[in-house]
Amino acid sequence: MSNRQSKHGKRRGSNLRFRRRTAPGNAPGAVVVDPGAPHPVVRVVSYGPDDLAEEVVTNLDHLAEFVGRRRVTWVDVQGLGDAQTIHRLGELFSFHSLALEDVVNTHQRAKVEDYGNHLFVVARIPVPNGQLQTEQISMFLGKDFVVTFQEKPCEVFDPILKRIRLAQCSIRGAGADHLAYALLDAAVDGYFPVLEQCGERLDEIDDELSLRPTPNTMVEVRDLRRELLTLRRAIWPLRDALNLLASHPGEFVADKTRVYLRDCQDHTVQIIDLIETCREMCSDLRDFYLSAVNNRMSEIMKVLTVIATIFMPLTFIAGLYGMNFDPSVSPWNMPELLWRFGYPWALALMTAVAVAQLLFFRRRGWLGR
Repeated sequence: MSNRQSKHGKRRGSNLRFRRRTAPGNAPGAVVVDPGAPHPVVRVVSYGPDDLAEEVVTNLDHLAEFVGRRRVTWVDVQGLGDAQTIHRLGELFSFHSLALEDVVNTHQRAKVEDYGNHLFVVARIPVPNGQLQTEQISMFLGKDFVVTFQEKPCEVFDPILKRIRLAQCSIRGAGADHLAYALLDAAVDGYFPVLEQCGERLDEIDDELSLRPTPNTMVEVRDLRRELLTLRRAIWPLRDALNLLASHPGEFVADKTRVYLRDCQDHTVQIIDLIETCREMCSDLRDFYLSAVNNRMSEIMKVLTVIATIFMPLTFIAGLYGMNFDPSVSPWNMPELLWRFGYPWALALMTAVAVAQLLFFRRRGWLGR
């Protein structure tokens, strides 16, 4: 069935993580935007050691007023819903068409590519929106400019903008490569709060499993493990990309900036270690859940076995005195049925047998401690 409908008539979710909008066989460099993507908002920040200009640009032709007049120009594009805007920015900064194609196809792995007159960097950031997902951040680095593309408006770069607005900020006195480092560092640091939340959820699940494990707990462990896998797929290529950027011998990254990039790469290694630790904890919690369920089942089976064992002799006694032998025919036909205290005797015998069994089970350690 083409729409993947189940036998109950409900549409099943697609297993694909992305949908490439460029048809097979199209010319390389085709920019095909997502119709549901938000319309781009272009914000330009141009600064030097002593001055700063910031503006939301509606006419891209006005970008020429900012580029080249100050030490660094940062163009931040939030939203990828207009192909004409992306094409126009590519013309203004002479971006390669293949890089523009990767900007709109937001399933890219983190990478660094050198196109001669600029570097193209792709990173992924975590976006907690119900179920954890990642979004693509595309960055073009030139000698005196940085152009970033975000899938949707987000606050990942807001701390960098606040720092630039401060006159004593170190970014104001550095070049475009330092700004690129600061933006990448902000993207990497966005993983730490997400991992802290994952750690808190693991602690809560651990406490819940210790008290009373339920099937819903295992669903939470499975969902958390899936989110950690999403983070792992995003951060591993980013570590390699930062390593390549820190060791890039080109003219776009200064030696003093490479030291900061290596520190940023070290953060990715820390994040990878945290992710692997959380994944191991998920595996341990899953094993602990299965062990707890098996132990609980063993306890239940032990209790039921003890109860059944206790009632076996009681059932025998009740069945024995329930046989229909007539004592008047023979003195050997259950004469105790004619006793005055025959019924209390049978109950007392059953009680004594049950108490004796319970004492025996407890002495052997099968009941209690």
